[in-house]
Amino acid sequence: MLQNKICVLGGFGVGKTSLVSRFVSSIFSDRYLTTVGVKIDKKKVSLDSGEMTLMLWDIYGQDEFQTVRDSYLRGATGYLLVADGTRYSTLDTAVVLQKRAESVIGRVPFLLLLNKRDLDREWQVDDLACERLEWWRGDGT
Repeated sequence: MLQNKICVLGGFGVGKTSLVSRFVSSIFSDRYLTTVGVKIDKKKVSLDSGEMTLMLWDIYGQDEFQTVRDSYLRGATGYLLVADGTRYSTLDTAVVLQKRAESVIGRVPFLLLLNKRDLDREWQVDDLACERLEWWRGDGT
């Protein structure tokens, strides 16, 4: 059975833990839980070629007081960047984290997830902001 380490990265309070909990256990809670260090969850997924186990590393949120440790990133075969659509500044944090991850683990697959779409009255990220991130398509420019 294949096993892959996937890191979940993003700024403080963007909803990383909620996304992982929803994916792994189909549970959503609106209570805020701060991740201290890293929380590791496991999820088996079925693929055409067989089963794969995802080791999801939910890493604490980066902010002005703490940065993600390189040791948490090492060995990852991919990562999820999570930004909060109600806080535009979390996109900037995602860009910083993407560059950091690439410097530690190289160019591996990743996705940018804009979270909290249900809070449409507070939504700050528009299409123009997303176009700014077009360089993430993979051409490196």
